[in-house]
Order: sequence, then structure tokens, then C-alpha cells
Amino acid sequence: MPRILVIEDNEENMDSLSRRLQRRGFEVLCAADGRIGVETAIAEKPDLILMDMNMPEVDGWEAHAPDQSTARIDVNARIALTAHAMLGDRERAIAAGCTDYHTKPIEFPKLLAQIEALLQAGAS
Repeated sequence: MPRILVIEDNEENMDSLSRRLQRRGFEVLCAADGRIGVETAIAEKPDLILMDMNMPEVDGWEAHAPDQSTARIDVNARIALTAHAMLGDRERAIAAGCTDYHTKPIEFPKLLAQIEALLQAGAS
């Protein structure tokens, strides 16, 4: 069963997303801020991370930045979650080390397809 780490500071978003993923058969780990998320990713080594890019403590931009000490996350599949859908944000997220990008509000069928594609790519 693939393990997904959801790093999200909005409790309602985290609860909703984690329950929906669990119903799909994923094991879900949760972290309420970027600092805890980075620590959890390092300790638990999930198969995929869904990370809100704008959070207190350590935000998603900093956590994924290749030149930051917090970029010790050894997970190849990372999806940036953000309410900011401005031109260039997807490219910025990819440049920061994310594998994919999904805007909020979350479209669960689309996100699920992204998750499954990344997990399949990692398995092959």
C-alpha cells in the first residue's frame, strides 16, 4: 500500500484529503506545517508527498529548494498544492524540486490521476 504524506496547514483540507486518499487504499501520514512535514518525510520516507506551498514555519518552496538544508527529503514524487495559480507558478514549483503541481481547490479525480501516474512511474 503506497504511503502518502500530506503536508497542509488547513485542518479541513488535510482532513478531507486524507480521508479521501485512505478510502482509495493509501496509507496517509499528515503534518500540519512545513517543518514537521520535512521531519516526517525524512523519518518515514513516504512514496509521495502532497505539500501546500504556502505555510508557516517552513513553506513548500523552502522545503523543496535544492540549495536548502531542508531539501533532504529523499522522495522523488512530490506534488505542490497551492491556491496561487499565477502564470509561472507551475514552473516555479518544478524548479523548486516538485514533480508535479495542482491548484486549489483540489479536483480530486485529477489529483488522483496525478498521484497514480507518479507512483506508477516510480515503480517502473
